[in-house]
Amino acid sequence: MSDVRAQYEAYPYPERDPGDEVKRLITGSPSHVLEIDHFVFEGRRDWSRALRVLVAGGGTGDGLIQLAQQMKNAGRVAEITYVDLSTESRRVAEERARVRGLSGIRFVTGSLMDAAQLGQFDYIDCCGVLHHLPDPQAGFEALLAALAPGGGMGFMVYAPYGRAGVYPLQEAFGALYAGMPPKARLAAAKQVVAALPAGHPFRANPNLGDHKDSDAGFYDLLLHSQDRAFDVNALCDVLAASGWALSGFAMPALYDLARITEVPDHLDTVARMAVAEKLRGTIKTHVGYAIRASEARAPAGGANRALVPHLKGVRPAELARAVAQGQTSKLSFAGIEARLVLAKQTAPLIAAVDGRRSLAGIATATGIDPIGMAALWSRIERELGDWGLLLYSGILQGR
Repeated sequence: MSDVRAQYEAYPYPERDPGDEVKRLITGSPSHVLEIDHFVFEGRRDWSRALRVLVAGGGTGDGLIQLAQQMKNAGRVAEITYVDLSTESRRVAEERARVRGLSGIRFVTGSLMDAAQLGQFDYIDCCGVLHHLPDPQAGFEALLAALAPGGGMGFMVYAPYGRAGVYPLQEAFGALYAGMPPKARLAAAKQVVAALPAGHPFRANPNLGDHKDSDAGFYDLLLHSQDRAFDVNALCDVLAASGWALSGFAMPALYDLARITEVPDHLDTVARMAVAEKLRGTIKTHVGYAIRASEARAPAGGANRALVPHLKGVRPAELARAVAQGQTSKLSFAGIEARLVLAKQTAPLIAAVDGRRSLAGIATATGIDPIGMAALWSRIERELGDWGLLLYSGILQGR
């Protein structure tokens, strides 16, 4: 058994209790159903058709459970295949699905390198896996081979700067504890970490917390035998080399250099994002969506008035009330704080967002003329969309 598989048999990750499914649904990015439509299908997917999904390296099931439950809640059909090397991780994921009464899921113990043998998929979830492969590019290529025309992938890979201090410890522990079983490695490493000096880069990094949450989190962060971080340049390079194209990051504002400093003309789009990543310094994961390079297309945008906007994690009426009163909302993401600044005139538009009404319908309902609507909505889209709070999807239309 490989060291990676042995790790996840001993410490399935992330640590989850299936019994908790009766009281909460863990949501996030990638693979939130609204993000999938927004970034992969331009906000225009035909939801009368079943969504064929591959959850590649599904672990204990966070992405799987989120997507399956959201599709069930929306009254839409998903045909989901879960694959993972770890039988113990699969057991946890299966039990979580059973507790929720989720159906239409095929569970497979195996490698994502064999993805094409499992079928062709409209959407592929691969969260926290590709950076643990001996050859990440081969992993990207294997997933592309399983992608149906017009589809896409949601991914998460580690980023270097927000994980300062992690890799020297991984290397040290790899040398110290080679050949030791997982439980012995964990016990020994915990003693060392507890005694690290205050000035050690790991101790000084406030962005890291997995090691405090659970034994599985500690092991995955500091004792993983195969772990590679990608900066923006390296990520875009491996996507291009394997036939993928970046559709967008789930939170574009983090990569917007213009939000940090004046942007020189000589930097192209990728270079600007790469510089922003370095100046931010706190990004520890890159979460985004990719599509086949030969089918390159932009995410959904408000220029198409037929699209249906949604506010993710925000109650439109509450936000509209705050905006109308001139209040600004504080946001905290990846160690970064920001404020939403929206003109009072945008409040009626925000209040009209209900997940079923199109932009054209919102304009009609609020009585705003097309020119005024375009100007106000562009400001809403920049403030809310760039922080991942505004997404376009017709998933609820007709339901």
